[in-house]
Order: sequence, then structure tokens, then C-alpha cells
Amino acid sequence: MTVDSRLPQFRSLNPQQRLEQIAQRANLTADEVALLANPAALPLEVANGMIENVIGTFQLPMGVAGYFQLNGKDVLVPMAVEEPSVVAAASFMAKLIRDCGGFHTSSSAPLMRAQVQVIGVSDPYGARLAILKDRQAIIDIANSRDQLLISLGGGCKDIEVHVFPDTARGAMVIVHLIVDVRDAMGANTVNTMAEAVAGHIEQITGGKVRLRILSNLADLRLARAHVRVSPEALTTADYDGADVINRIVDAYTFAAVDPYRAATHNKGIMNGIDPVIVATGNDWRAVEAGAHAYACRNGHYTSLSTWEIGNDGHLVGTLEIPMPVGLVGGATKTHPLARLALKMMDVKSAQELAEIAVAVGLAQNMAALRALATEGIQRGHMALHARNIGLAAGASADEMDWVVQQMVAAKDVRVDFAVKLLNQRRGK
Repeated sequence: MTVDSRLPQFRSLNPQQRLEQIAQRANLTADEVALLANPAALPLEVANGMIENVIGTFQLPMGVAGYFQLNGKDVLVPMAVEEPSVVAAASFMAKLIRDCGGFHTSSSAPLMRAQVQVIGVSDPYGARLAILKDRQAIIDIANSRDQLLISLGGGCKDIEVHVFPDTARGAMVIVHLIVDVRDAMGANTVNTMAEAVAGHIEQITGGKVRLRILSNLADLRLARAHVRVSPEALTTADYDGADVINRIVDAYTFAAVDPYRAATHNKGIMNGIDPVIVATGNDWRAVEAGAHAYACRNGHYTSLSTWEIGNDGHLVGTLEIPMPVGLVGGATKTHPLARLALKMMDVKSAQELAEIAVAVGLAQNMAALRALATEGIQRGHMALHARNIGLAAGASADEMDWVVQQMVAAKDVRVDFAVKLLNQRRGK
């Protein structure tokens, strides 16, 4: 299916008109359109099977970011998020980047780690070599637990053994199973394998196995995106593009050296990634945990992205982070809207989904840096946030645009001010 991700004047349409346009572009059926329009798209009986103690469901707005083009392919990006400006910022940056060649993405194999903790060994380095000597037997035991995965080309591919000779609880030997999980996120698969090999590892080492669990630092499962943006694309009536590029690189460098800034900088990246992960029913907590741990891989917390100036003066942005996402299992299969989100994106593999998520994260990061380095973050954000304030103040549909314009013009976006404006308009 060939999709055109350009969405001109999309914001000016009402929700029904937007849905009709997306349905046509993504080839959605009438039933799928009705499901997206249904405020009860997740039936209570399905929700009751997903988690415990269910009493209802909780909704988030779902929007679509447009203009994304990855490796020459257009992608419509569904995003489930409550924060204003996220979808608009991602779309705007994607439009600028599209005119400069789009996003270029790649990813490594979908490898996850399972950790098996061994304690009670007096010769941890000897235990390590004994485990490595029996590597193939351990791999065979792990793979005996998931024949379907093996038939798809996945399975346990290797092992690593890490030694911590002097912890507060004595020596520890940690066995890592390196597992190709194919199009799954992989948590259940690797956990099952870790439990399966525990007894054999105890026999080899004479120690006692304690924890058998995946690691969310999926540093072998990386997704990457990079962009090149010309000075002309960043030139506005108020700012020269070359100056904007220098300002962006200055802002990035601040995040690279200062963890206080890096925390907010990286949160901006995750502002783009998390809504894609949530919309597709994936584990956003696992993605967050892996990303922030990866930001510390060199011994200090730093920026996940990099921004540089190329020889031709273009802005060059890159982002490479762990991205453990799946198309099968969990909420990606049980949540009706997660399945629809994947259909809208027309993804064929977990790696493709990972690359889209990273591209959106890079776009969101660029949007934040550009705003911070020029007019400031609040100008655009507060204009969009004003609609939330208008809702909280009780503005009707006919009053919304007016009260938003008044608050933005006054640079005063507060509920009490919105109430005052509405009362004046209503003659109270």
C-alpha cells in the first residue's frame, strides 16, 4: 500500500473529517472507522482480560502526525498522548525534514537479553569458564522452550557471562542469554528461557540461581534515525537559518555536558516516542527504562541525540537508542485500537516500527531545540495549551477559537483569565 503522509490543512478539519481522510489514505474498512470513532473502542470484557481489578477504561486523545517519510516511504504516525503541541511539533519538523530528503533509518537485529543470577560460588571466574564451555547445551535448553520462534528464525543465539567478584552479598555470576525475538517485544519469551536453563546452570557451577529475568537495557536491539536539514529550510522572517543551526547545536551541547539539562532534553525525545509506543500497545515503560539507562552507558547521563554541522553547513541530527517493541503478543494484539494503529502505519516488522518511533523522537527533539534556541518554548506550546485551558473554563465549541485568541494575544493563559473573558463575552 502506497501512502501519502502529507496532511495539508489537517488541523483546520473537524475530527470526523480528519478520520475520513485518514481512513481513505490507510485503506480502513467501515468497521475500523466506526471503531476509531467509538469512545468505547476497548470493550470492558477485553480490558478485564488485560489487567487485574478492572473497573473501567481510561482514554487518551489519539492524533496522527503527518509528513513523515522514512527511507523514501511515507508513513502516517498515530500518537496517543495528552500533552498539547506534541503532534503538531512532530508534524511540522517532519515537513521541514521531508523537504531535505526525509529521515534515514536503520536498526539492528531484535536481540533481547535474559539474565540468570548465580550466587554461592567461591570460584566465580572458574564458574564463568565452565558455563562458556557448556554454551551450546545451555542454548539448546533455552531453544527447546519455543519451537515456533525457532521456526521463524529466532531463538537463543549466544550467551555472555558477567562476573561481579565482590558484592555486598558475595560473588555473583550473571549469565546473559542473547535471544532473537523476531517481531515480539520478547519479555515472556526470554523469561521462559531463563527459567528453563536455571537448573542446568546450577549443576555446572555448584551455585544457586536466584533471579531469572529479562533486562530492559536492550543495548543489542538498537534503532537509528538521522536527518540533514539545510539552512534555507530553517530560515524564517525573524531568524537566519545558519544562525538557527548554530543555536540548535549550542542547545544540544548544553544537554551533552549537563545531566540536569539532559534529563529535560531526553524527555523531549520521549515526548515523540512514547505516544507511538502507547498507540501501538507496546510497553512504553520498558522503552523509557532502556533509553535512560542507555544515556548513562559512558558513565554519566547525557543526551541521547547528537546535533552537528556538516561541511556544507547543513544541520545533521542523529538518534540511536534501544527500541524493544513488538507487533505480536500483549496489547498489540488484544487492544483493538493498537491493531488499527499498526495498520495505519503499514508496518511489516518490529524493526520497522522501532525505526518509525526513533524518527518521531528525533523530530520532536529538533522541534524542542529549535523553539528553545529561538523564540522560546512557551510561544507555540502555550498557544496549543490554551485550548485545554478553554475547555477547563467551560468554553463551548463556538467560543473556543475566540477565547484562545484572546488569551494568546494577552500572553495570559490561565483558567481564571479564560473564565473572566467568557463571562465578559456572555454579558455576565
